[in-house]
Amino acid sequence: MPQTTLSVRMDDYIKKQFDSFCANVGMTASVAVNLFARTVIREGRIPFEIASNEDPFYSAANQARLRRSLEQLNAGRGIVHDLIEAEDD
Repeated sequence: MPQTTLSVRMDDYIKKQFDSFCANVGMTASVAVNLFARTVIREGRIPFEIASNEDPFYSAANQARLRRSLEQLNAGRGIVHDLIEAEDD
């Protein structure tokens, strides 16, 4: 099947985020756009959501925060709190 080029203009920041997302889910931006176009044609609507499997708990920022907290606890600078349980009515 002959191929053609689709040129899309978008904000540079959005393009970088899109490329990063595509890489995270194992495809290129070109593959993602082709997947989108084929699905739109097949279903006759904007058809789907592609979500990243990234869990925010494992983000670099959260992991750094957890490491700092552990360092503080190991250095004796932690605060011990009493656990107060709520009663069920």
